[in-house]
Amino acid sequence: MTTTKPVVLFICQHNAGRSQLGAALLEHLAGDRFTATSAGLAPSDAVNPAVAATVAELGLDITDRAPRAVTAADLDQADVVVLMKPGLILPDTPRGEVLAWSFPNPEAWDVEAVRPLREAVAEQIRTELLAR
Repeated sequence: MTTTKPVVLFICQHNAGRSQLGAALLEHLAGDRFTATSAGLAPSDAVNPAVAATVAELGLDITDRAPRAVTAADLDQADVVVLMKPGLILPDTPRGEVLAWSFPNPEAWDVEAVRPLREAVAEQIRTELLAR
């Protein structure tokens, strides 16, 4: 018997910080319970190095992940869409459940500043996704 894992899509503006952090933390915390992915509305060129460094502290390397634009297909395939910033204008209507979280943009932050954000996102994942 095969069961498909729920797909969780994390979205932020640039797919370099918050959404990459969310997807990586869900992978780290949930093991194989979910398929985690991320995208952005206006993708940056690379993952935020401070975000990647804080995730590396947990044993996960995301430095090779490329920011990408969210597509209508992404929104149709996701069972849960997590907006890491309220008010994002999506290219289509998500098929699945939409969660609107509010986290600041870590664009110009250093590793020390990102660590509390990492812990806040991890706690949100524990309470809103893993507790299901």
